[in-house]
Amino acid sequence: MSSSTPKTSTVERAFEAALYADTDAALDTGASLLAADPASDAELARRGEEFVAGAWRRGWQPADVVRIVRRELDDVHIQLVSVLILGENRKPQGPRWAAQLEELEAAAPQAPRTDRFSYATAVLELYRLLLRLPSIEPLDAPRQDASHASHAPQDTRMLTRIRALLAKAEATGFPEEAEALSAKAQELMARHSIDEALLAARTHAKDAPGACRIGVEPPYETAKAVLLDAVAGANRCRAVWNEALYFSTVVGFEPDLEAVELLYTSLLVQATAAMTKAEAAQRAGGRKRTKTFRQSFLAAYAHRIGDRLASVAEGQVTATEGELLPVLAARDVAVADHMDRMFPETVTTRLRGVTDAAGWQEGAAAADRAQVKGRRPIP
Repeated sequence: MSSSTPKTSTVERAFEAALYADTDAALDTGASLLAADPASDAELARRGEEFVAGAWRRGWQPADVVRIVRRELDDVHIQLVSVLILGENRKPQGPRWAAQLEELEAAAPQAPRTDRFSYATAVLELYRLLLRLPSIEPLDAPRQDASHASHAPQDTRMLTRIRALLAKAEATGFPEEAEALSAKAQELMARHSIDEALLAARTHAKDAPGACRIGVEPPYETAKAVLLDAVAGANRCRAVWNEALYFSTVVGFEPDLEAVELLYTSLLVQATAAMTKAEAAQRAGGRKRTKTFRQSFLAAYAHRIGDRLASVAEGQVTATEGELLPVLAARDVAVADHMDRMFPETVTTRLRGVTDAAGWQEGAAAADRAQVKGRRPIP
């Protein structure tokens, strides 16, 4: 009497050889198996989509996956994972998820054209990474009443205007103009946030705090995380940095999350431009310590922006009157509670490696030029 067992597929044999070992020899073995069997391509793609779906179950979103692939691997892997994400065709979990998919689609990703062995090697390298992604805090889709959501077209126009102002601030070569444009953008952000808070209170809308993840990439990532934390605090949000995975999670109400994303990105662009200009002047004077200058510059920039924004935030609370004060206080409590549920344990990180006096002075001066005005009192 005899028995038979199902034949193991080429993909399964390649995975057994390559995915659970870190050696190049194991990778070559798996890639050779796949390269020799064109009939395995469909199953290989399907299994890749399963790995992507597994990342969603562990709390990742499309932008998070692309970010980690960009950091750990190469352009060919970004193309591969973008194709998989779009092919997986999961229903978007809220507007942010949908926007991330739209951004991927706009890039028109295609599978790289190369020989079969190189292609299989890249696929297996990507799948190794996807398989080993850890679980992270899931981001719930924001809840919002239909009556509140009906103002979306007006919101879109406001955000378009804010983006245009910040783009001009980043592009200009005149610090005074950049300051004025950034201040106007912050004023519009603040007005937008206050209008949304009052509208939600008056209509008893059931919107609640949400969260988004913003990339915080090396080098000088500690200073960048401090800068993001300062911008988040000034816009009634909280930020928690995950150094190992190159992002911070920002918790807050949706209009404030949008403000944090826009302002942080713009300030970082302005800081980089100012740092490059200051560094060029220093090198023209004969100095060569580029790394320590940049580290100290960005640390001072983040510290100074933090001080200024904290002062502005305190002045805003003092100037607030009428129905807005209890509304904002209730929102602050809701944001704090939401963050505590997402992150029951956090630790404080300190800036290190700040040793260059010239870099610190130049960074502080650049932060002063990037001054952002506060909210105007409500009439």
